[in-house]
Amino acid sequence: MEFSDKLLNRLRGAHSVGVLTGAGISAPSGVPTFRGEDGLWKKFRPEELANYNAFRRNPELVWEWYNWRRKLIKDIKPNLGHYALVDMEKYFSDFAIITQNVDNLHEMAGSANVIGLHGNIMHNKCMDCGKPYEAELVLDDKPPQCPDCGGLIRPDVVWFGEMLPEDAIRQAQELAIRSEVFFSIGTSSQVEPAASLPYMAKGNGAYIVEINIEETPLTPVADEYFNSPVDKVLPELVIALENKK
Repeated sequence: MEFSDKLLNRLRGAHSVGVLTGAGISAPSGVPTFRGEDGLWKKFRPEELANYNAFRRNPELVWEWYNWRRKLIKDIKPNLGHYALVDMEKYFSDFAIITQNVDNLHEMAGSANVIGLHGNIMHNKCMDCGKPYEAELVLDDKPPQCPDCGGLIRPDVVWFGEMLPEDAIRQAQELAIRSEVFFSIGTSSQVEPAASLPYMAKGNGAYIVEINIEETPLTPVADEYFNSPVDKVLPELVIALENKK
């Protein structure tokens, strides 16, 4: 795969690089969509289960659904795209990933600085006091209780109707503003506030690179667009960057 000298030179001279990822980076790993095509879960839409009121009404049902999801992805591994981002990180003094995914694959691959806009399905917190639940999770049918306040433990993800974490949004926006090169990888570029981040970066002078097998609203704005699988483009880009160095 050919990469322009302009892209490689911009990367070679950059100190700050931001990466936004969506479902497309996890697709080569075989992450399912969790739509429940079989059995009990086919009766439900995700928005019927992934919300505060559903958990209050029937915590066992919602907890069972999340355990089913956790079991599905338990043995799924990061792909070459995830690992390429880990390799890329070592070239820059300021490098971070903003992800819309909750699948924990960036963390499993070894990325050191991940901003999770929608949380992480492998993390949990107290429904009432908000403290993280650090105990080892037993995937049974009942949510555990918080050891501090007795509240029910819930997945630490953003549910329908909830606001994204203010701290994560702030970090993501700050990264976009200071990035000299900004990647948009495997995302539809239609869901806010993530969709605005590449435009924020471009407005502050960043070189915008989109990697997606389908064109998006961002494609005409991007400085470079690659419509190949992310697990092919990113490893080859790391090799090209290494050779360029």
